[in-house]
Amino acid sequence: MTNHVVLFEPLMPANTGNIARTCAGTNTVLDLIEPLGFQIDNKKMKRAGLDYWDKVEIHMHDDLEAFLKTLKPADEMYLISKFSSKNYSEVDYTDQDKDYYFVFGKETTGLPETFMREYYDRNLRIPMSDNIRCYNLSNSVAMVLLEVLRQQGFPNMETSHHYENDKLKDDYNRPERYERNLGEE
Repeated sequence: MTNHVVLFEPLMPANTGNIARTCAGTNTVLDLIEPLGFQIDNKKMKRAGLDYWDKVEIHMHDDLEAFLKTLKPADEMYLISKFSSKNYSEVDYTDQDKDYYFVFGKETTGLPETFMREYYDRNLRIPMSDNIRCYNLSNSVAMVLLEVLRQQGFPNMETSHHYENDKLKDDYNRPERYERNLGEE
């Protein structure tokens, strides 16, 4: 089982850099569908991804059709869109025999309408109020991806780690920390 974040024609290097960093931290493949709104070596993109670029498996696709040709019959593809009525957390992402692809649209126009209609049953929504038009792309990726990974048991990821210079190190040795009521002074 492999998870993929797919960005359709991303425009903003900072978003793509942040998403690449999230992919590095979650062992997720990043698929980029061209054309991109920036050069892959853009300074802003590299800065957003910091020094994690060598930790990300990136697949480039000439266009949406080329990307679709890479999918295998067992793969599960989901389109993330505010126009869907099905919540992303209502889907089971735990089948070990499948690779999961989560397709996100470009920041300005989202995914092509014809593509969304063709895969109507694969559209998923992130709940939000009507106070905003949409969430930031990199935040949307993080929300969906962490739900997927939660369901999968966070494969190949540390859920706890103690650092040599751990800011909470002393608290781990104090049993009374478990008895503390945060509502009391």
